[in-house]
Amino acid sequence: MATGTEPHLNSGGVRTGTRAAITAPHLRTDRWWLAPAATAAGLLAFIVYSTWRAFANADYYAAPYVSPFYSPCLAENCEPMRAGPNWDLFGSWWGISPAIIILIFPLGFRLTCYYYRKAYYRGFWMSPPACAVAEPHKKYSGETRFPLILQNIHRYFFYAAIPVAGILTYDTVLAFRDENYEWGHMGLGTLVFVVNIVLIWAYTLSCHSCRHIVGGKLKHFSKHPVRYRMWQWIGKLNARHMLLAWASLVSVALADFYVYLISSGVFDDPRFF
Repeated sequence: MATGTEPHLNSGGVRTGTRAAITAPHLRTDRWWLAPAATAAGLLAFIVYSTWRAFANADYYAAPYVSPFYSPCLAENCEPMRAGPNWDLFGSWWGISPAIIILIFPLGFRLTCYYYRKAYYRGFWMSPPACAVAEPHKKYSGETRFPLILQNIHRYFFYAAIPVAGILTYDTVLAFRDENYEWGHMGLGTLVFVVNIVLIWAYTLSCHSCRHIVGGKLKHFSKHPVRYRMWQWIGKLNARHMLLAWASLVSVALADFYVYLISSGVFDDPRFF
């Protein structure tokens, strides 16, 4: 078969002289663009919302709820939260929103996540935009050069994501108080926080790095029955990693938005008991 000498086949990237002599850029007739477009729209919406909330530096605490974007609050300019995650590690010199300090860890974990890489590579960079659709770039170096080589630190962001999830679990426990810090109460916000932390843990533990850490290096599963069982459980979660990635992304935004509505006085938190 001829490899083709048409000008468009020699434009670089995947369209080089070694490509089959197909004049069309691809042969897909379905709406292949819909998935990357929806992915880009969803991620862009979260980026816009989280940026606004992170720099707002307001309406992130309404007893007993604290926004997951601001927890733990590590600056001196944090709102006082009784028994909450108030740790004044950064003094008065820190003048901007305290959310900027902590969000780098969960966002770094998601940014370097294997699924999210695929999502925004396709959605924003068209690398490639879809299966069997050639990417428009003339050069491809993968993740071997700066800055994409930094994606390899995903495992270390996973280590940082574990204590952050632990702190959000603590915040969820505190949500079983009322506005006067009395225990034994549950509001709609408590339910929102419980759903959010379950999805946060499910997404975190379904991480490919977590699966590898638990059982990826084992040569004999029979000698490590506990780790093997854990590896199987995480494997089942890992099969739903994409779903959990989106569900937890939506839930953390909704948890923050709920706190914003309560803190800004839009409505009072409905109480179940």
